[in-house]
Amino acid sequence: MSSTASLEMQEPSIDTDKLSYEIFSILESKFLFGYDDHQKLWIPKPVSPAPEPSPLGHSGDENPSSAIKNQRGKICILSIDTGGMRGILSGKALAYLEHALKSKTGNPNARIADYFDVAAGSGVGGIFTAMLFATRDGSRPIFTAEETWRFLVENGRRIYWSGKSKQNGILKKFLKSSSTGSGSTGMEKVVKDAFKAADGRRLTLKDTLKPVLIPCYDLSSSAPFLFSRADALETDGFDFLLSDVCRATSAEPGIFKPVMMQSVDGQTNCMAIDGGLAMSNPTAAAITHVLHNKQEFPFVRGVEDLLVLSLGTGSLLEISYEYEEVKNWRVKDWAQPLARISGDGSAESVDQAVAMAFGQCRSSNYVRIQVIYFCLKSLNFIQYLDYSNYFPPLNIFNHTFSYTK
Repeated sequence: MSSTASLEMQEPSIDTDKLSYEIFSILESKFLFGYDDHQKLWIPKPVSPAPEPSPLGHSGDENPSSAIKNQRGKICILSIDTGGMRGILSGKALAYLEHALKSKTGNPNARIADYFDVAAGSGVGGIFTAMLFATRDGSRPIFTAEETWRFLVENGRRIYWSGKSKQNGILKKFLKSSSTGSGSTGMEKVVKDAFKAADGRRLTLKDTLKPVLIPCYDLSSSAPFLFSRADALETDGFDFLLSDVCRATSAEPGIFKPVMMQSVDGQTNCMAIDGGLAMSNPTAAAITHVLHNKQEFPFVRGVEDLLVLSLGTGSLLEISYEYEEVKNWRVKDWAQPLARISGDGSAESVDQAVAMAFGQCRSSNYVRIQVIYFCLKSLNFIQYLDYSNYFPPLNIFNHTFSYTK
């Protein structure tokens, strides 16, 4: 194969890399530091244009392999944490990103799926992943990023509210052994309506534009289970209805019943509960998938060939406790803090490990967007972060949206 032919196989182009770096820079600076002054923004080093391919027989220093290295495109990975109603934060960040893509490219039809090669999501993040990458026609995604958070706002009451006291959160419901039927019914109807083809056919993992990864915890095997488009394309035994996948990854104990599901050929069974219990932050799983999937990503050598955007849903780890306050706590007093520590702590541990894995290219190749405690407190959002609580009032959403713009 000639060097020219080899070069033509390398996608995306260097221009796409420059666009990705610029957008990642804006996102990191805007969300993590709140800088509006462009003098303070981290500006990536300009990417030098790729050299023209040498004609055959040229005896210069440059060879085809080095030219390929210069043309090599980055694989863009999107990861979205679990978080229930906190998902409005990541949903709005996605809407901001899609708006930036439209502005930078001049293409009003630009979508998240056009600029990411792999997506992973857990819990509500899994629902967002399915929405952004599911397709009815095999060419364009069904939903825009703007529709992700609107989907949660419009359907959150049906999904999370059981009609009981405003103060009945997930842990209180769980400890009181309250019914989980109403939440399951609402979720099932919502996702069935969302993931249906024009002819009434129910969409499956194969009906996604790019590789997707969505976790759950399988009670029948007592192990995490990762729904993957790559596996679905290999065999129908790992192809599942997207509506079932969304129900499975978001089936939080105390709100929803476990989801009994089968693959489309009936050969694989799964009794699924919340993917956040197994993988609250799926970033590491997405990176590992790309590094070891040589069939779909043959030119990836290591993390230096990746661009990763990881979206959190708000961290409460900065809540502090005094010894005198906690020393006499009983089991019921520890329930909510332990849930927060387990969920947020796991997500942040993954973030730290991934950041270390990227090493020197961390500032340019890995972005983690997480709203921290004092920001949530300033938005008066804290009382709603036990996300099965009564549905937050509209003014809370408006304040949150203003913060994420």
